[in-house]
Amino acid sequence: MKPDTLNLYGALTFPRTKRVALIGALLGCAALIPARAGTPEAAAEFGGQCVEGLSQGRHIMTKCAVTWADKDGKNYCFSSEDARKSFLENPGANLQKARDFIAASSADSTEKAMQNFDSGDAETLVKGLIEERAKASGGLFPLGDPADGTQLKLAFDGIDFTRTIDGYGFFPDVKFHDPQDAQKRYLIDFWVAPSDGQLKVQEIRIYKEPIKAEGSWTLTARSPVPWWWIPASEHPGHMATKRGWEVMSAVEQGALAEATKNHGVFKLKDDKTGKVLDLEFIDTHLPVRQLDDNGHYFACTDFRAVGTKDQIYDIDFWITDKDGQMTIEQTRVHKVPELKSGQWVQVPRYEWKDLGPSHVVP
Repeated sequence: MKPDTLNLYGALTFPRTKRVALIGALLGCAALIPARAGTPEAAAEFGGQCVEGLSQGRHIMTKCAVTWADKDGKNYCFSSEDARKSFLENPGANLQKARDFIAASSADSTEKAMQNFDSGDAETLVKGLIEERAKASGGLFPLGDPADGTQLKLAFDGIDFTRTIDGYGFFPDVKFHDPQDAQKRYLIDFWVAPSDGQLKVQEIRIYKEPIKAEGSWTLTARSPVPWWWIPASEHPGHMATKRGWEVMSAVEQGALAEATKNHGVFKLKDDKTGKVLDLEFIDTHLPVRQLDDNGHYFACTDFRAVGTKDQIYDIDFWITDKDGQMTIEQTRVHKVPELKSGQWVQVPRYEWKDLGPSHVVP
């Protein structure tokens, strides 16, 4: 085990965990072999690879002369008519096998690429990025805070430590403080992973923020924490159980896709008032809930009313996992902001007991 490899709690030595169900999506590696723009395979799933070949654990590139479209209109390619015939004998199971193989291959590919780098390289990249952005922002590192929409400008103090998670990347935990008050400290995580032969910053998240208690500032972990802090547990047998962060990813990508249609605004019709709400996504709560054993999940999220800082809506999502595909089935307003005694507070529309039996997803 490499000496710079830490587990999700920062402890030394981390046994490699195969969380294959969503690794491909998280790392942006849905297809390992790129297709040329404008070609039929460019618009196909898996970049035009034969989906039957993938279900058997093989990468076979095609020209998409033989195809099949599922009920959602997604196009899949095959190397031959026989391959398509074999795949369609059990398309649901075969498609899941293909997705699992792609995800596992993505993790393996990332892990191999990581061997060309170490935590020092990730730290150098992060320091360079911080220096570059601070130079363009008056010497302070600019960072948008999704919790309230404010633009932070922070003084860089150094890197606390860096975790390495095989198959995922490097995670420098960086110390900052408010230039107006050195006691207001922040810990900010940078997710760094190899892409196209070089390290790139994939995501930046506030891990700990300053909270004032009894007249002094204390560092407090923000909820929800970045997914790389969430402990994972493998289900006995071949397949891993769905994780809370997989449901979170489905919700957040769905919100992003909807907002993209409306110039960054997530539009949601309030089922009680009929009013269309203009919202900005903040984050997903933990824990995510599993409603039953048949692939039904529930996630609670925070959205801010566009143009405000403290008018926060609590929005609930119901998600279904079918054939390995997470789909948002229903969206409801759970809590609405109301002005009381000069402050905006969240008022619930319904309670948890109204949702029926559920249990927490790790």
